[in-house]
Amino acid sequence: MGSTPPNADHSSLSQRLHILARNLWWTWNPEAQAIFQDLSPQVWQQSNHNAVVVLNEVSSVELQARLHDQEFMKKVRFVLEEFEDYLKDKSTWVSRNVPALTNPIVYFSAEFGLHESLPIYSGGLGVLSGDHTKSASDLGLPFIGIGLYYRKGYFQQRIGNEGWQEEQYPVWPPEHLPLELVSLPEGGRLLNSVEIGDVTVFFQTWRLNVGRTVVYLLDTCVPENSEHYQGLTASVYGGNIDTRIGQEVVLGIGGVRLLKSMGVTPSCYHMNEGHSAFLVLELLREDLAAGKSHEEAEKEVRRHCVFTTHTPVPAGHDRFPSDLMGRTLGKYWSVTKLSHEHMMGFGRVNPADPQEPFTMTVMALKMSRAANGVSRIHGEVSRDMWQHLYPSRPVVEVPIGAITNGVHTPSWANARAHEFWNKRLGYDWTNKLIEPEFWNKIETEDLASDEELWALRFTLRRELVEFVRRRLRREGGRNGDSELPAVLSPDALTICFARRFATYKRAPLIFRNVEAMMSLMDNKARPVQLIFSGKAHPMDNEGKKFIQKIFEMTKHHGLQGKVVFVENYDMNVARWLVAGADVWLNNPRRPLEASGTSGMKVLIHGGLNLSVLDGWWSEGFNGKNGWAIGDHAGESDLDTQDRQDFENLYKTLKESVVPEFFDRDEKGIPRSWIARIRHSMKTLIPVYNTERMVAEYVKKYYVP
Repeated sequence: MGSTPPNADHSSLSQRLHILARNLWWTWNPEAQAIFQDLSPQVWQQSNHNAVVVLNEVSSVELQARLHDQEFMKKVRFVLEEFEDYLKDKSTWVSRNVPALTNPIVYFSAEFGLHESLPIYSGGLGVLSGDHTKSASDLGLPFIGIGLYYRKGYFQQRIGNEGWQEEQYPVWPPEHLPLELVSLPEGGRLLNSVEIGDVTVFFQTWRLNVGRTVVYLLDTCVPENSEHYQGLTASVYGGNIDTRIGQEVVLGIGGVRLLKSMGVTPSCYHMNEGHSAFLVLELLREDLAAGKSHEEAEKEVRRHCVFTTHTPVPAGHDRFPSDLMGRTLGKYWSVTKLSHEHMMGFGRVNPADPQEPFTMTVMALKMSRAANGVSRIHGEVSRDMWQHLYPSRPVVEVPIGAITNGVHTPSWANARAHEFWNKRLGYDWTNKLIEPEFWNKIETEDLASDEELWALRFTLRRELVEFVRRRLRREGGRNGDSELPAVLSPDALTICFARRFATYKRAPLIFRNVEAMMSLMDNKARPVQLIFSGKAHPMDNEGKKFIQKIFEMTKHHGLQGKVVFVENYDMNVARWLVAGADVWLNNPRRPLEASGTSGMKVLIHGGLNLSVLDGWWSEGFNGKNGWAIGDHAGESDLDTQDRQDFENLYKTLKESVVPEFFDRDEKGIPRSWIARIRHSMKTLIPVYNTERMVAEYVKKYYVP
């Protein structure tokens, strides 16, 4: 008597499962992912691992029936209880370390890379934003993200028969995503607006739950707008300069207006790159409207803003000419009674120079209480780059610090790695990412033997090889290739290069001397193979030529089957590559890699880094935890630098990396290689993660 009827229990589990599908916490919990995969393996695969699409496919009748399977129901209960306990847990890092921090940090970013099924990101900046958000959740930080809902996302990449990148822009409708339209308390959607020129542009807002945190995505695709403005937020960095400035007005000014309409009082506005810096103008406008003098208003705004720059070259910062600023923001700014030139002065190094364009980074630097680059080297580069903004200070005193980026390790550890370390480190190892002493035991065989680590590496490499073969077979079938030659070997030393195909990243550098690489790779006793993946910006023809060069190498008679390019790089492809790579290759031109994070993702899988000493690797490398390409010296002549870097790369591969990988004992174990893996994990995992990074932001910048 009084017990809950089984069907009622199943109904409750079903409702809770739908709530879980709409919270991206599941993206860093392999057991949760396995539930959605079990419900419909085909839909899970076809939807690029979209939990919402899976549950849309599975009827309530089917779900109720599936829950009669006691083993499956047990798994569902376990995951739901873990999820709900996570949301309710009050004993977080923030509660223990900064309990007074209650008002939210509001983090503005033009892109958020949270999962492959939500393609509102283009590259590293977005993935960093997503990882920052997840770690803010794990640490218990009161945190709100502000971004844009790109219905067409970033482009889907296809490589034509000649190796040229082609772009496609499918629509990602909200009903297929874990989005909830933000509504008014009395019902109906919450609608806000911004002024762009003489036009009032309206936007609605979608709520995206990410663990304990929330991201709000602003969307101009509403019937109140003309067709032109309905498409303003359609694509990541889409369109021309007018589209760019329009998107940034919605993000910055619109984001502040959204928060006010929801009654949110931030403790801090964090501008992640300059795209959102117009938020400063809106905060100034509000304070001026409240009766403050412009000096008081500027001081008040500066007190609440912090800024992170990611771009180490002047040309990479958004600049808008005076006439465009006037057309776009003239009417908006006129209500302040301050002049157009006064507004332009916020974004000029020299406010008196009428020819200088408005630079978003300049305004963000001028109007923030703190600013930082994303690695020590990048901090130095940024201080030098912007020293003319602070002419009375020497370079070392320019107020731009450094917080080195990290990665959200639980998101990037694949299911195999989670399972392996759960058994050896304990199920709670993901809660100990900022405890160096915890990771010291990685160097002892008491935890995991060399044999077990080597077995893990072979398993992950095999899984990567088979994933790539499936992808190539699918791509070949689409292009009409009925048969594909055998590609890749699970026994070969596997080197991966995957990232944006920006020219400074020099994807084809390793083929500067093709004959030399062929001699290194054409050794049956010591096989070596290379896997490439990445997208070039649609307007970057030089980057597309780099893809074409790699494509040509995949067809080269001496390299066919040993060099492959995997098209349509995204977070899913990245997860396979970082898990299976023995060596993660990175060879940008110094000092143009602000930080780089892809190499941090291989660590938990036992992968090793081979990189130029730039960005994070300059501070992470200690001579025993991977390899460096050359030293810190640079050449002004780019061709000379490329030649020297190739020679150093080739020498390191030939004399160190390849011999160490194939130096096996009587059991077939490369003891020195495994020792290097252990030292890499011990020294790098507890430092290069976003838990450490976000905690550093809290201590240095979020709490004044």
